[in-house]
Amino acid sequence: MRVGLFITCLVDVMRPEIAEAAVALLEAAGCSVEVPMAQTCCGQPGYNAGDTASARALARKFLAEFERFDHVVVPSGSCGGMIRTHYPALFADDPDLRTRIDAVAAKTWELTAFLHDVVGIRSLPGRFEGELTYHDSCSGLRELGVQKQPRALIGLRPGVTLVEMKDARACCGFGGTFAVKYGDISTAIVDEKIDRIKASGAPCVVLGDLGCMLNIEGRLRRNGDLETRVLHVAQVLAGDAVPGAPASVEAAVPAAARAAAAAPGPAPATGPATAAGTETAAGRAGTADAATPTDTRPPPESAAAAIPKER
Repeated sequence: MRVGLFITCLVDVMRPEIAEAAVALLEAAGCSVEVPMAQTCCGQPGYNAGDTASARALARKFLAEFERFDHVVVPSGSCGGMIRTHYPALFADDPDLRTRIDAVAAKTWELTAFLHDVVGIRSLPGRFEGELTYHDSCSGLRELGVQKQPRALIGLRPGVTLVEMKDARACCGFGGTFAVKYGDISTAIVDEKIDRIKASGAPCVVLGDLGCMLNIEGRLRRNGDLETRVLHVAQVLAGDAVPGAPASVEAAVPAAARAAAAAPGPAPATGPATAAGTETAAGRAGTADAATPTDTRPPPESAAAAIPKER
């Protein structure tokens, strides 16, 4: 089965280890994985901001790069929802192109939905163990119906205990540009989500969208929590099948905590913590609440640099 992996621009820039984990999982499921090197953004930021022209241009670019594959897999319910749910409406006035867009949208899958619903993976590569709770990201849940799939896959992992938090389906407050336009409301929502995470007693929260990850982890660090782990579900499912990746919740020490342990004096109570020499996500992306990678390895220049090239 020939699979095109749409990395997403956020994963490529901020957490390439998620793309590496996705490749490990897809290959373990028997897929031939290819990564079109010219891929960029799905167009969702422009679409959400009302810039239909740029969203259409990026949708056409996506179509040209991915329609040749048997399936397209995305480690993000948000980007997957944009492609599968919103792309067709962008071309309602172009019947010929709409037919092609419909076809590629129909074979585009969020990562856990593809692994569970399409290929039916029954065993996972690598090792990972520990206790965690799960946050249902809004787009994956409400646009793609992703809820049971990640939990079923986590259930395949020996040594992992899933503790459900209260209101796991409730928004984390990110919502893309919503967090920028309505910062106070966004902060109130993410603070409530963090209360739910802590009340679960789990030392790690797992989810399927990097935007939500950055929002939750950024707020945790700004509040002085340098210990709670925030991981993408692909990292838990792939475990240490990715060389150098942690094999347990305990080993997935946040970069902020490593930096605080290495630095003299007490850790700051507020502000985005960062590993020595590492630029914060807020500095790179211009957002208020962001966090630094949990991975211990130096990041590659891009996700595409670390995973199989287009064949």
